[in-house]
Amino acid sequence: MMTHDTLRKMNELKLFGMAHAFTQQIESASATHLSFEERVGLLVDHEVAFRDDRRLRRLLTNAKLRESACLEDVDYETRRGLDRSAMASLALCNWIRRGMNVVVTGATGVGKTWIACALGNQACRLGLTVKFERVPMLLEDLAIAHADGTFRKRIVALGKIDLLILDDLGINILTAERRADLLEVIEARSGMKATLVTSQLPVKRWHDYLGDGNPTVADAIMDRLISGAHRIELMGESMRAKRLPRGV
Repeated sequence: MMTHDTLRKMNELKLFGMAHAFTQQIESASATHLSFEERVGLLVDHEVAFRDDRRLRRLLTNAKLRESACLEDVDYETRRGLDRSAMASLALCNWIRRGMNVVVTGATGVGKTWIACALGNQACRLGLTVKFERVPMLLEDLAIAHADGTFRKRIVALGKIDLLILDDLGINILTAERRADLLEVIEARSGMKATLVTSQLPVKRWHDYLGDGNPTVADAIMDRLISGAHRIELMGESMRAKRLPRGV
């Protein structure tokens, strides 16, 4: 009876990991040989592991990463400009905590999105909030947000995310309104939160793309995105045809 009440109270207190471990200890004969301190320590360890796993699953769900990628599976054997030591440094995610940016450029299929998602996955593992957004779809959503009056709320929400991944910058034509919306997103995060941008366009062509007759806006976006950013310039042939089991 006491065991049943203890389990009920653990679940009421939302100590689900501890409750599961408590049940295991009751059912396991080997647990009887452990000291009181050891048994309590195992209960606490199970609860911590349960909460860490639940938090990671929640962060990954909210991130909506396009690729199921992790840094352990990065292919360094194919020559495409990836530096192992630089990636190891990025894996620490200190650049995210400092509100710095990363820019990944390269031709179609060289692994830009995959690398971005791998870094996003790593950030989630370290307890940081991440959101993956394809630039064309994000700008469409912001146009709708203007119409329904939620634009400011959406910008504020985007400004709070630890790492915002902006995928495929440069594949759609920017109108003056969408260019201004992109600047609002970047401005809300500049100097405080980290942004990772992937693009088929080399950085030297960004100003023309972002400006299109309005160099002031292009200057503002470039200054906030590129200044102090770590750049990864991927080269080589498309990785998609290879379908390497180790990732890209």
